[in-house]
Amino acid sequence: MSLYLSAAHKSSGKTVVSLGICGALKAQKLAVQPFKKGPDYIDPIWLTQASGKPCYNLDFYNMTEAEILQLYGDKNSTADISIIEGNKGLYDGMSVTGGDANADLAKLLDIPVILVVDTTGITRGVAALVKGYQDFDQEVNIAGVILNKVAGERHQSKLVQAIEYYTDIPIIGSVRRSKALIIDERHLGLMPANETPQSQQFINSASQLIADQVDLNKLISLEKSTQTAQTESIKLSTPQLRVAIAKDSSFGFYYQDDLDKFSELDVELIYFNTLEDSSLPECDGLFIGGGFPEMQLEALSANQSLLKDIKLKIEQGLPTYAECGGLMYLTQQITNQADSYPMVGVIDADTSMTPKPIGRGYVQLEPTKEHPWKNVASTIFAHEFHYSKLDNIDPKTHYAFKVLRGVGVDNKRDGILKYNLLACYTHLRNVAGNQWVEQFVDFIRTIKNPSL
Repeated sequence: MSLYLSAAHKSSGKTVVSLGICGALKAQKLAVQPFKKGPDYIDPIWLTQASGKPCYNLDFYNMTEAEILQLYGDKNSTADISIIEGNKGLYDGMSVTGGDANADLAKLLDIPVILVVDTTGITRGVAALVKGYQDFDQEVNIAGVILNKVAGERHQSKLVQAIEYYTDIPIIGSVRRSKALIIDERHLGLMPANETPQSQQFINSASQLIADQVDLNKLISLEKSTQTAQTESIKLSTPQLRVAIAKDSSFGFYYQDDLDKFSELDVELIYFNTLEDSSLPECDGLFIGGGFPEMQLEALSANQSLLKDIKLKIEQGLPTYAECGGLMYLTQQITNQADSYPMVGVIDADTSMTPKPIGRGYVQLEPTKEHPWKNVASTIFAHEFHYSKLDNIDPKTHYAFKVLRGVGVDNKRDGILKYNLLACYTHLRNVAGNQWVEQFVDFIRTIKNPSL
């Protein structure tokens, strides 16, 4: 049982509707499995909290169709209903001829689409919009419409009459414009739920509003079951390792399937809090992912005990991988609006926050000869999102990657190397074409036992 929630265009309120539907279905004691299309961390954090199940990303850029089907099939098989939230608009993608849009993913998974329509400033014209989306690709099953940001009863009546007169697409719900359905936004998108103490309260409120204004029974009845071939995952019998992972309100951008891969490789993940813990947990490796450290600079800098411990352990050779926010955290200092705060200081560079994005979107990397991990792919497809840049970089710095597309550290290179540390602005995803988790784990084992 699966449904694909998409929209006519970006910022239609689709994510909030998706959260509300996940929460409302969970309240009915259904096991709800969320998915998110594209390279997104923030929406999956919210969807995970709303559904109570880890959210997984499906991405044409760095996954094959077979991988997408495999991941979707594995996770969908244990759920009562799966909700896939799209990105951008239904037909928006990198290619003008399609192939990587939400519509293509819905067709690949063979599941119906619920179109969320922002009705702000539109009445009769909503029918032209909906019918146009229906006719544009008739292989896409647009099975229902949810009207969003509706001004009132009169507005709703006009919208419903137009859609019912000109189309045969059922209206599943009509969601009124409400301040209770607004999440604070930030430069990279929605405010992460891990930063918001009131996030569960928001989800509860959204779930109740959606339950009141969306016909959940009709929504569920639209589903179309899809059976996907599955294969058993084989757990490797290797010596267990412990990898420490920063996870708190500063760092929380991790792909769930990447974390799952560590477990498959018999690695125990030990989470620590960069704001509260005085030292690293006992570990064989360290992974600091992305996030928004700039929102907690004073608290991060004040935790001197942890900063010193991380610096010492990396200087002593602890295998470490860091991405974006993690890279920033490991530099000498982070400056935001003229205020500078000392950080770990193991990387010979300073971080400066910028008002506009420096790197945002898909990237393509080529490993250099200095890359310390084994069996690295010759070309890596990944992504970056950063509103910061590095200044005062030591000219003797070594790099793991040449940037073919994107920005990285300096428009030409990414992946700063020092001791046994690799730190990137790029976010890697563990897929068939880039099995970075296994490479990192093998690197940890080699450092721990050079005789292997």
